[in-house]
Order: sequence, then C-alpha cells, then structure tokens
Amino acid sequence: MTTATTLTDRYAEVRGRIDEAARRSGRSQSEILFVAVTKYAEPEQVRELMHLGHIDFGESRVQQLVQRASLAHEYLDRIHTAPSVAEAHDETAGKVPESVRWHMIGHLQRNKVKKAMEHARLIHSVHSLRLAEDIQQTALRMDKTVDLLLQVNCSGEPGKQGITTPAAPHVAEQICTMVNVRLCGLMAMAPLDATQDELRIFFDRGKETFDDIRRAGFSEDCFTILSMGMSNDYELAIEHGSNCVRVGTALFGKPEGGDEEEGAE
Repeated sequence: MTTATTLTDRYAEVRGRIDEAARRSGRSQSEILFVAVTKYAEPEQVRELMHLGHIDFGESRVQQLVQRASLAHEYLDRIHTAPSVAEAHDETAGKVPESVRWHMIGHLQRNKVKKAMEHARLIHSVHSLRLAEDIQQTALRMDKTVDLLLQVNCSGEPGKQGITTPAAPHVAEQICTMVNVRLCGLMAMAPLDATQDELRIFFDRGKETFDDIRRAGFSEDCFTILSMGMSNDYELAIEHGSNCVRVGTALFGKPEGGDEEEGAE
C-alpha cells in the first residue's frame, strides 16, 4: 500500500518497484514497458506525467482514447513550439518527450476498429481471430500496418475475453499470415480476486504460452511483448516474465464506486 501523496511521488514509487522487480528477475527497468492507464486521470495529471518524461499511456475505451490522444498531441505541439508554455514547468521542461504513445488496452468492438487504429500505437486486446481479421481489412483499406497483441485467457475463466492458451499458437500462426498486421506479443489479465499462488500459476502459464509461440517463429523478430500485470500484481507479473505492465490506480487512484474493466484499471 502506497503512502505517497503526490502524483510525482507515486510515479517514482511505481518506477522504483518496477526496477526492483526487474532486478529480481535478472533484468533492468529499461526492459519493462510501463503503460500508465489514464482511465481515472485528470487531464492535468496526464500532462504532469509527460513533464516527468513518461511516454506510454493506455486507455480502455475508444472514445476516451481518441480524446486523450488528441489533447496530448495538441499539448505537446504547443510545448515544443511555444517556449512560454514549457517555462511554466521549469523543473521538468527538459524531460517533455517530443511525442507519446497511446495503447488500446480494453475491449475493442469491431465497429470501433478504425478509430482505435488512428490513435493507438499498439492494440493489446485482440481477443479473437475475427477481430484480427477486421483489423487486417481496415488496415488494408487505410494502407497501413498495425501492431497488436493477442489476448489470451490464461485463467480459463468462463466468459473471460481472450483465446485459450492451447489454441493461442494456432491463432497466432493465422494472424501472422496477415499482411497489414504485425503480431508483437501476448496480453493477459489476471482475475482480480486471485491469491498469490494463483497469480503465480497464471503468470507462468502466460509466459509459457508466450515462449511457445516465440520459439515457433511465426512472427519473426517482432514477437517480443508480454503484457501482464496491473496495479495490484505488476511486481509479481514482472518476476514471472512480463515485460509490459499496465498501471493506473497505483498512480491516479480510483473514484468511489469505480468499476474494474477488462484490460484496464
């Protein structure tokens, strides 16, 4: 449980914990992709993280993704073209990135694929072959290549989004035949009420599935991302092989009565 009271302190704490978990797994912090989930963030908090040099942000709903990404792009344009804006943040102005990356991490409806593709650098939550085919068709019409992760249901819970782990290699092979999509890895989400022992089993299953697909060589050199771990379990996920974590409530908190969504916080 964090005792940090400011966003800057909470961000430093999460960064530190990611670093420690990476070291325990024989890696460095630079090998872990940290996606700040902005579901409960205020616009000024997103700007504050950008002034701390943060680059990767995630949203679970396409409408929010479009709004957040557009505002961030507009703000960064102003920062880098109007020095007076940066001067208001003298202590961090030098850290503001030229651009940021947005991730679509929540359930993606087929009728919102085009909007998601226009704003997300990486789509984490491709939960079916049919959705991948829709992305391929849309990408073909747009003449672009889309990076995505295959969502797997490592817990085996009925009703959970994602491909079952036994079926994942076959689906991955089919996706890798598509010309306008690039399969970059797997995404998984642990049950919110899982025990520590259950989480270890879950994360090990995700890592084994990831390694099996990587060894098969369907996706050549781009299959490198294993997106597992959120605010309540990201350290354990890293220790068990994750190299991408999605952290929101540990940074921004959660409003009273806020819901927990698939793929997000």
